[in-house]
Amino acid sequence: MKCWPAAAPRFLRFIRADYRARCTWYGYLPGFLGILRTMMMDGSLATILYRQMRWAARWRLVPLAMIIGKLLTLLCHTVIGRGAQFGPGLVLLHPVGVVINTSVIAGANCIIESNVTLGAEKGASPHLGDHVFIGSGARIIGGITIGSRVRVGANAVVLDDVPDDATVVGVPARVVRRREDGA
Repeated sequence: MKCWPAAAPRFLRFIRADYRARCTWYGYLPGFLGILRTMMMDGSLATILYRQMRWAARWRLVPLAMIIGKLLTLLCHTVIGRGAQFGPGLVLLHPVGVVINTSVIAGANCIIESNVTLGAEKGASPHLGDHVFIGSGARIIGGITIGSRVRVGANAVVLDDVPDDATVVGVPARVVRRREDGA
């Protein structure tokens, strides 16, 4: 018999990873008390509703996914398309005003602040790598690729591909720092 984390449904494994990432971000130990503290913070409900919506969409329960998506919008003021795919470790710090297109694909440990838009242009949406931080008010538009370990500054407008280990700021966004060691 498999242990709990391996045997648990994907939905529960993702939520657990989301809360562990949230604990790490806030500097709490990822044990029971740390997870309980982060469950009471802004963005927790949005993360759970997003994961439930993805679960319903994956099992082709489209009406249920639509209802959960509407709840996400009404309760959290966040719009995330049913087809948007985020790996484990999603952290929505302040989900108010977040708009994510349905065809966005992101890796693990993506941290998103308030009023972020991940939008489509000409039918193409962004693809994000692992360990991406997106600052408040940032816009990432079109079929571009954001590398792993990238930081997008507040209010940046990203219209071009961003390499791994970079920090981008400005309108339009430009690379202001490259971390060569990957740290």
